[in-house]
Amino acid sequence: MFTHVCVGSNDLEKLKKFYDAALTPMGIQSAGIMHDRACVYATDTGSFLVMKPADGKDACHANGGTIGFAAADAATVDAFHAAGLENGGSDEGAPGKRPNAPGNAYGAYLRDPFGNKICAYCQLPEGE
Repeated sequence: MFTHVCVGSNDLEKLKKFYDAALTPMGIQSAGIMHDRACVYATDTGSFLVMKPADGKDACHANGGTIGFAAADAATVDAFHAAGLENGGSDEGAPGKRPNAPGNAYGAYLRDPFGNKICAYCQLPEGE
């Protein structure tokens, strides 16, 4: 459905440190900062970019927006959340079951150091 998702940043190095830590448990690695304007994280299923706005104005985050990353299992969700907190993120929902989500969902929410909300989710086996 998506080719890529972008969030804005006024400080690429700060957000790169956060996203490097938070996304590594899910096997997502940075391709680095490109042209002093963007940090790219790419997988076979799409790309996530942290970018300075093209119009030269300050970046801002979306109120009500959330970007969800697929996690392999609950341990990966837990590692995502812990790494994000250790690298400048703030808690928006500790790891745990999400009874209002479809299936047998387990997830966690963070705000990056700039205020963008992200989450990691997996589906637990029935009975867990």
